[in-house]
Amino acid sequence: MATGVKRAFKYRFYPTDAQAAELSRTFGCVRKVYNMALAARTEAWARQERVNYNQTSALLTAWKKTEELAYLNEVSSVPLQQALRHLQSAFANFFAKRAKYPRIKAKKTSRASAEYTSSAFRFRDGRLTLAKMADPLDIVWSRSLPDGATPTTVTVSRDSAGRWFVSLLCEDPRVKPLAATDTAVGIDVGLDHLLTLSTGEKITNPRHERRDRERLAKAQRELSRKAKGEGANRRKARQKVAKIHARIADRRRDVLHKLTTRLVRENQTLVIEDLTVRNMVKDRSLARAISDAAWAQFRSMLEYKAAWYGREVIAVDRFFPSSKLCSACGSLAEAMALHVRTWTCGSCGTAHDRDVNAANNLLAAGLAVSVCGTGVRPQRRTPGGQSAMKQKTPRREP
Repeated sequence: MATGVKRAFKYRFYPTDAQAAELSRTFGCVRKVYNMALAARTEAWARQERVNYNQTSALLTAWKKTEELAYLNEVSSVPLQQALRHLQSAFANFFAKRAKYPRIKAKKTSRASAEYTSSAFRFRDGRLTLAKMADPLDIVWSRSLPDGATPTTVTVSRDSAGRWFVSLLCEDPRVKPLAATDTAVGIDVGLDHLLTLSTGEKITNPRHERRDRERLAKAQRELSRKAKGEGANRRKARQKVAKIHARIADRRRDVLHKLTTRLVRENQTLVIEDLTVRNMVKDRSLARAISDAAWAQFRSMLEYKAAWYGREVIAVDRFFPSSKLCSACGSLAEAMALHVRTWTCGSCGTAHDRDVNAANNLLAAGLAVSVCGTGVRPQRRTPGGQSAMKQKTPRREP
């Protein structure tokens, strides 16, 4: 098989009652093992000791022999071992200062999932059968896998709306670097327009959450009236709210996939802003609009697709005044209020659209880095790594 990239193909499936029960039991055991191993490592950390994956694996073997945890033997051992590997990765990221200290997985808020390696599933003739199951999963094959592809890892999950998904990790030889071009684009993100390009094109913000806001608010009011606890009526109301959120997220993800794929295919170099989205959503008046725009998700998609297809993404440093800098003569304007969307340069008299001007300045700054190297200020290349974040307070959603 030709060399390609590792790519996950996600499909929806409909389990039988027996399969759903088995998977739900597996999800619970995975969460239990992860939390117990985390507690053991935390206690060791307090004693200034380190516990690695092999030691937690030995602990798992001991836990299975106890009467209290004997039920762990009823599910496949592979997802349990994978949970320990994920915990090891979480600690590795923590020690490397790439992430915070690992947290426990709560039943109500954590993602219900289980990961199976090749020893715990059978994939033949387009039929996937997991360990501890007699029948294959009823998968809706919405798109085909690469010819001759064999999954190396299978991840089964259930979202908050009760939908079941299976993700197959395969090598895809169809993903190859595209022919190099001389095109480059600056991209300014916003709320009035989702994206403004240095070409002058403005991409409308679909405002997915706003379209379903009334429907969502009604469902949330109905949920708030249900008696607290685990009653059937409250569970149904909670799932109704989750389905609306899932519908919004699906639409948002679809739009972003189409946008990022188009931008990566059309441009060799893509220059973006390095925004502190995590800090920006702390502003309650803007949090909903910023979250709906999904700037962080947009950047993530853009970067991994650029890596797939041999493109370059450059993130501009946070101190670069892209909005106030005249893209024609380079003069820097005085403080500019957020409601000012057009302005005229006092030095050269050029009239600017604020967002288009910012995109043009981003492009110029990014090209300087591309030509002269990462030592050039006021920006630096960020190939999917850590970098300084550009502070930007967006205009309030109208």
